[in-house]
Amino acid sequence: MSTTAESYLVGLIGDGVMPSLTPGMHEREADVQGLRYLYRPIDLAVLGRPGSDVGALLKAGAQLGFNAFNITHPCKQLVLEHLDEITENARDIGAVNTVVIREGKFHGYNTDASGFGRGFAEGLPGANQQRVLQLGAGGAGSAVAYALLASGTEQLFLVDPDAQRAGQRAAELNRLFPHAEITAASPEQVPGLLPSVDGLLNATPIGMHHHPGLPLELEGLESRHWVADCIYRPVDTELICAARARGCRVLDGGHMAVGQAVDAFEIFTGIKPDAARMRAHLLEMLEAGR
Repeated sequence: MSTTAESYLVGLIGDGVMPSLTPGMHEREADVQGLRYLYRPIDLAVLGRPGSDVGALLKAGAQLGFNAFNITHPCKQLVLEHLDEITENARDIGAVNTVVIREGKFHGYNTDASGFGRGFAEGLPGANQQRVLQLGAGGAGSAVAYALLASGTEQLFLVDPDAQRAGQRAAELNRLFPHAEITAASPEQVPGLLPSVDGLLNATPIGMHHHPGLPLELEGLESRHWVADCIYRPVDTELICAARARGCRVLDGGHMAVGQAVDAFEIFTGIKPDAARMRAHLLEMLEAGR
């Protein structure tokens, strides 16, 4: 067990974050590691603040003694202009979900990409990811697309209701991964694309408790497809349940949630946490909250 005389005050800035289980994962792991660690949600909806206030909240947090923050929707891209340093992969992704305060400076990281990559490798070992259809090109979508391409995906169809956002992100990814083919597509094109891909990834909010439903029509989904979701509340989204019923291999969003928390915890503390223990605790909290 690791011990430290230092205490950690960490926050989560985003809209609707009060129910988040990330604070619980961090605090339980810190308890086991022997750390004094408090993780507080800072909910824009509760405060009546827009996402554009993320810079002001970071500065206020620094003045109040916070060590670090996780950043979530809708601030992952808005926060970029308020940071002093950004890691290369976070800059390439165009989104930051982890900020550490050192000597009054704000340092930005992205653990969504590394967390998803970790979860994919562990949860879908050996899965063919040569051709992938991804739904959603926002902050989380940018990170998981980067993770897929970095781990070998050769053809990625990027679908978003905002055609301009999908097109811009596809262009950026083509520049970063010149040996891959990234194509922006509209939701109307999804049924025609499904037969040509190996897997489907949902990086939209559709399927969350407050955004129930399916992110696409399922007629073209076959048992040969793998299906991954970025949503972990509920961990068994309608998409995951429907895909499992069709015989697909599935990756629930809990893998990404744990992966990003594991990497953020290590960045915050310098201590490597136990990923299996953190996932067990996440599933325990999800079960208790049913």
